[in-house]
Amino acid sequence: MELRIHAPRAERVVAQLESGSTIELRRSGTEWIGVVADGARYAIRAEGPADFRFDPERSLVDPAATEVWFPDSHTRAAARSGMGPNFGHAPLAVATSWPERRPPRPTSRPLLVYETHVRGLTKRRDGPFAGTFRGAIDELARLAELGVSVLELLPVHQYDPDEGNYWGYMPLVFGAIHRQYAAGCRAADELADLVAAAHDHDIEVWLDVVFNHTTEEDEWGPTFNLRGLDDGGYYVLRPDGTYVDEAGTGNIVDACSAPAQRLIVRSLDRLADLGVDGFRFDLATVLARDPAFVRELGDWAARRSVRLIAEPWDFARYQLGRAFPDSRWAQWNGRFRDDMRSFLRGEGSMVPAVMQRVQGSPDLFDAPLRSVNFLTAHDGYTMYDLVAYEHKHNEANGWGNTDGADDNRSWNCGWEGDDRVPAAVVEMRARQMRNAMCLLLLSHGTPMFVAGDEFGRTQGGNNNPYNQDNPTSWIDWDRRADFAEHEGFVACLIALRATHPVLSQAAPWADSIEWYGVDGAPDLDDQSRSLAWHIDGLYVMANMWWEPLTFDVQVPGRWGAVIDTAVGVVGGPVGATVEVGPRSIVVLTQR
Repeated sequence: MELRIHAPRAERVVAQLESGSTIELRRSGTEWIGVVADGARYAIRAEGPADFRFDPERSLVDPAATEVWFPDSHTRAAARSGMGPNFGHAPLAVATSWPERRPPRPTSRPLLVYETHVRGLTKRRDGPFAGTFRGAIDELARLAELGVSVLELLPVHQYDPDEGNYWGYMPLVFGAIHRQYAAGCRAADELADLVAAAHDHDIEVWLDVVFNHTTEEDEWGPTFNLRGLDDGGYYVLRPDGTYVDEAGTGNIVDACSAPAQRLIVRSLDRLADLGVDGFRFDLATVLARDPAFVRELGDWAARRSVRLIAEPWDFARYQLGRAFPDSRWAQWNGRFRDDMRSFLRGEGSMVPAVMQRVQGSPDLFDAPLRSVNFLTAHDGYTMYDLVAYEHKHNEANGWGNTDGADDNRSWNCGWEGDDRVPAAVVEMRARQMRNAMCLLLLSHGTPMFVAGDEFGRTQGGNNNPYNQDNPTSWIDWDRRADFAEHEGFVACLIALRATHPVLSQAAPWADSIEWYGVDGAPDLDDQSRSLAWHIDGLYVMANMWWEPLTFDVQVPGRWGAVIDTAVGVVGGPVGATVEVGPRSIVVLTQR
């Protein structure tokens, strides 16, 4: 296997094998090149000027490794602490071949994204494959039946299992697959098998990728690879050598740097070779420091026939919608989340904003399907917690409940948490979850929800369980029995969406949508909490006020009710007026 190590200021670079022998690498421009045998475990050692961060005694992981092997936890802790010579303590690269290249396979159905964590999805399932890629394969039939067409996985880059970031957002090697998610010893092959199985169910697989920072943190963090090879070439540094941190993790990758760009594209190529259909870029605006690079990634995606999705913000920039440098990328629409949550909990002054979100946010996007609409994601409340908690409960994370967002725009329906909840509150929470799903699935764009929202998964009010590799984050399958009615409602709502292609058409609705109020034009007053709209045989009446409202059906025709969130799925004709209960949505279709 050929090694190509970028270390322009190094004076000597070697690959040290686990056996103790070394392989001298030869310089070629800014890179050092050599060959190690397939299957070999090896580390990189670099020597260079004293004023640089070279430590000839420190074992580094090849940034382009295909696989990483870890020693036991005790010696790994010594490596992270930066204690002296660390060969035998630090992780080692493994020279392994990559699976045969497989093509992506776009789904034939409208996009409906189900965000999940590989381990958390099945960790509480019985069997030898719980918490692995193989275990996830067993969930595909259920997801296909529900109507899911995209499985989006939280990061699968190799990270240090002892680092404490269960979500996987502290990557060690961008292009290696986290081997702890494998049932066997070939993580890349098992991920490729999951992708192939998803394709057999007409489901795409998207990966959440983290190229904006690494696990090396700030100047006091561990040195694993990039810092020890070309610190200033891979990271954004201040003149004094300290790290710019716009990701909240201690460092950011320098997206304007050619070696960083090469490493990112090389890793993307490797992941795409597994048949992956799309990539969601964590804090993508860090990469947008170089807008040309973002457009180059768009060109790369067109060549590879894959989708790109941006989280269009970081700690310094918010580039949602047309502010993002490449219109070909889809984007997580944080405005949809915030505006719809505010409307859902009964805030005033939200009707004009809701009108934008329902029709695919034309104030932000020219192409509505580029808007990934969501109310919940891994980062924040689950849908149940959104209606059960007024305040975050993150004490278990170890930061004195100071971590996680404070602005959640949630409403607990009058009772905080799940201890001795009155029956009326239980009913209201069920109604609010139905309302949330209606707002999400009856809007134009690409909808996404987080795993378990279909049956009331809870994290106990923890809105930032990044380090909770335990039942807080794992899906509790016992909830399915308790929330079977809600899961059935979600399935029916997804089916309703599928029978109205207008909700997922590529073209904007423009003048096709008709807006109404209770008995005339929409009420845009600050105190208004109601809105109705009609599009292609769907008539939706939303009342987020706490009293019932009687709506005139203002479009001629024979109409029947199919959804009443005060009850659930319904059926039967309606007359010229419809009473919509407090905090309820009624959906009509033409008969």
